[in-house]
Amino acid sequence: MRLENSFEVPAPPEQAWELLLDVPRVVPCMPGATLTETVDDRHWKASVAMKLGPVAMTFVGDVVREEEDAEAKHVRLVANASDTRGRGNAKATIDSSLAAIDGGTRVDIVTDLQLSGRAAQFGQTVVRTVTAQLTADFAECLKRKLAPADAPVAAAGVEPAPEEPEPAAAPAEPLHGFALLWRALLLRFRRK
Repeated sequence: MRLENSFEVPAPPEQAWELLLDVPRVVPCMPGATLTETVDDRHWKASVAMKLGPVAMTFVGDVVREEEDAEAKHVRLVANASDTRGRGNAKATIDSSLAAIDGGTRVDIVTDLQLSGRAAQFGQTVVRTVTAQLTADFAECLKRKLAPADAPVAAAGVEPAPEEPEPAAAPAEPLHGFALLWRALLLRFRRK
């Protein structure tokens, strides 16, 4: 199944590109996702917990950065995951491209998603609706990370205080699909 989503962030492409390539900082923006291991600068291990009604699934797997073109601002990630109870598999090829727009960056994401087992039973409409809402949540998180910091103006000759590191990410809450689906449907009706 091919899924296409776009959103805008209030930062220049170079800054957005730097964040997009920083997988440990980006993974916490994905609802239900947790980075479990950094293998090297192109390979990671992650888990995604989701709950659709009475069905709870946790997928664990590998994420690989297959392609990276800094000049074109395009990156391809491939994720392969299996449910921890053997009830399904997921494979996603995610192509992200950045383009400069007035005062910011447009992020275009094209995902080729293949589901098998229990995860595939939810149908394309549910998957597309939930994915659109997940992308909106992901975009909001990236916007917060790219927002300019309100740094105090340092007095002449005084060094500014060093930036505090980002707090360690708490374990991700399971992704509740029906809640996301309901919220996405409400947003769709409000737009009409």
